[in-house]
This record gives sequence, C-alpha cells and structure tokens, in this order.
Amino acid sequence: MRNVFSPQMSIGQRDIADIKIDVSSRDDIPTILLGLQHIYTTTPLRDAVFKILEEIAPTKSDGEETKVVSINIGRPGMDQWSILVLGSLRVGLNADYDRILELANQHNTLREMLGLGCFDSNKRYRLQTLKDNIKLFTPEIMGRISTEVIRAGYQLLDLDIHLLIRGRCDSFVLKTNVHFPTDISLLFDATRVMIRICVKWDKQHALPGWRQHQHNLRQFKNVYRKLQKLKHSTSKNEDIKATKALEIKQAYQDYIDLAEFYLVRVKAGILILKNTHKISEVLLTDLHTFSLHAHRQIDQIKRRAIQDETIPHSEKVFSLFQPHTEWISKGKAGVPVELGLRVCIMEDSHGFILHSQVMQKTTDDKVAVPMVKATKAKFPSFNACSFDKGFHSPANQTDLKALIEQVVLPKKGKLSKANQEREYAPEFKQAKKQHSAVESAINALEVHGLDKLSEWLQTSHYC
Repeated sequence: MRNVFSPQMSIGQRDIADIKIDVSSRDDIPTILLGLQHIYTTTPLRDAVFKILEEIAPTKSDGEETKVVSINIGRPGMDQWSILVLGSLRVGLNADYDRILELANQHNTLREMLGLGCFDSNKRYRLQTLKDNIKLFTPEIMGRISTEVIRAGYQLLDLDIHLLIRGRCDSFVLKTNVHFPTDISLLFDATRVMIRICVKWDKQHALPGWRQHQHNLRQFKNVYRKLQKLKHSTSKNEDIKATKALEIKQAYQDYIDLAEFYLVRVKAGILILKNTHKISEVLLTDLHTFSLHAHRQIDQIKRRAIQDETIPHSEKVFSLFQPHTEWISKGKAGVPVELGLRVCIMEDSHGFILHSQVMQKTTDDKVAVPMVKATKAKFPSFNACSFDKGFHSPANQTDLKALIEQVVLPKKGKLSKANQEREYAPEFKQAKKQHSAVESAINALEVHGLDKLSEWLQTSHYC
C-alpha cells in the first residue's frame, strides 16, 4: 500500500514546514501552496486529511466489480500527498494536465512541496503518470477534505463550529468553452470531425473517397459560409421577400445535401473498417458518435428551415464537444444568455464554502432543500440560511422551515399581509441585506479557477 507521505527525509530534502513561499506574489500558486503547507503543519488537520488520503489507492476492473488492490500496477512516483498537491493545483488553477506536468517538473517551490530535494533534479514526472494518479483525487475525496479544512478554519479564527452557522445560498453559471451554437455550425462541427477521423483511418487502411479531403472540407466550409451570410429580406415588396426566402431555403437544402453526401461516405467507411479490416466497435466510437450528431442536426435543420417547424428546446444540443452545455437565461442586465452549467454554493458568514452542487438540467427552486439538507448533514449547527427570489416556491417555504430555524426566502410577486409582516421584520431585512455578500464568494471562485469549465481531455484533439 502507498504511503501518504514518506516520514523519512532524504539528503537535500527540505521539511515542508520550512519551505519559503513568496507571500508577496499575486499569482494563485503561492496561495494554494500556503494552504497545503498549513494542512501539513497543523497536526490535527494533517491527521484528519491523511486518514482520508489513505483511501486513495489504485483500482483495476475485475468483470463488473472494481477492487482496491495494494500492488504496484504501473503508476510510479506518486504518493497520496503528491496527488493532493497536484490535484489541488489542477482544480485551483483550472489547468489541464500539460500545465500541471510543466509545473511539477520545473517549479522549484512546488517540487519542494512534493518532497523532492536538490538531489532529485533528474526526477521527472510523465504525463500518463499524472493522469493515472490525479484522477484518484475524486470530488468525493476533495469534498471530505474540504469539510475538515473548514473545521480547522473555524478553530484558526477562534470560532465555535457548534454554535449557530448562518448560510447564504446562490447559484452562478460555470461557462463552457464553446462557440455560439447554431444548428448549421453544429452540423459543420460534426462533418469536419468525421472527415478528419476518416482521413486518419485512410492513412492506415486506404479508405476510398478521402484522397481529396482538404478540397472536400473547403467546399463544405464555403457552402456553410455562404449560408451564414444570407439574411431574410426586409423589403415591403412581397415578391422580393418571397424570392429571397426561396433562395435561403435552397441554400439550406444545398448545405444539407452536401452534409448527407459526406455522411453516407462516412457510413460506408465504417462498414469497410468493420467488415474488411475487422476494426472493433470501440475504436470506431468517435465516428459513430459524430455521425449521430450529424444525422440529428440534418433532421433539425430540415424541420426548422425547410418545413418551418419550431424545434423543442429539449431536443437541442448546444455543443458537440461538451454536450452537457446548457442554454441559460437568468435575466441579468446585459447578459441575455449564458452557455454552461449552473453551480449552486452555500457560503457561511465567515466566507467558507460549506457545500456546492452542480445543477445539471435543474433550476434554483429545485435545489434549495437538497442544499440545506446536505449542508446540515456536514455541519449540524447550520440553522439559518438566506436565498434570493429565484429559490422561492410554496413547497420550499414550508420544507425549509421544517429543516432550519431562520429561512430568509423572499416571495415572488405581490406580497400578502402575512408575507409583508414576515419580510419587513428587522431580522429578515438584515439577513436579506447581508445575502448579497455571496456575490463576492462567487466572484472569488470565478477569479480562482471556476470561470470556465475545463474540458480538454476527451475531445480537445478534434477542435
């Protein structure tokens, strides 16, 4: 079984407590390293964190079961402390593995934090080593460590965590790195990816029809650009408007026809690879996935642009590379639409993030009760919370009062006399004024890594 951190120091290695971190730096890395140094040098906190880290172990699949094993299965040079350090950096910096690899091999202070001394200059991490190890630093492990850090933070501030904890709950949009989605642009994405994948297979197995792939891609892009530039006529002459509308429909039809032509060629290539060259379905997953994307987009373009049908929102996809992306309209001034995922956070009055939840295909009013229940499970003294109007529903007003003593949840619309008395009470008004402080926590999260959802890993090589 791995050691969390080797207690035996080697020659040239510096004790983590003695590492000098540049506190004058305005970069994120020294701040994260200072937090990790505090964890290591605070004995009760270190013991609690190390006990959690002991659960991190390599796994291997045995049929349908996943068993924890205590043998070396090819992940060299990473103890659990190193996984914590590099995993914290990856989350805190919103960095991909390539940047973490560069930091782990070149950043002197970070290498000291990893337990490497001056005689370890030849030790270099490999990209696959980082991928195989850091993925063991799961959200569940990180959440439990975060809870222990919050408890230690209360002690550091000389606060009693068993007294009343007041929370502020709000959500924000964690943006995904996607272009503005239209059905024709998504079809272009699907087609260009299919062409590029087929070209790679063509180099190995000489698939027919892809010798002029560069010309094919340029031709398809030209049709796409032409369609993008077409606009409906604003003329008062109905004949001119009708002529322009027919021209636009014909352009859509030409675009669809060309996409279907390449889709048929791709499907023929898949059959050749499967039947002639015996390529497994697993290796053809990407081709199948993007051909399905192309088929869906062709169908939606036909229905919208040619048959004048309105596509239901539930059928729409807003990114092929990050399919979890949602179209979010929160009604903010100057920001009509955001593309990403909602994230809900619970902050206490001292600035600690007590709990968080990714709100996939759900809204604020659906997560109010689960957020309070989860926070109270972690911190039993949590007994007061404020929300904004977006979390209101009649059921929430009732259910939250059964969970915590003070519920500051403004009602939407015109207030009844009873609601006026409740919301005009001094305690309610004071908590409502303090609720806006949660925006500061949201801004800090966005500045320190949660501005965009990083999805480099699975599909970035297609972009």
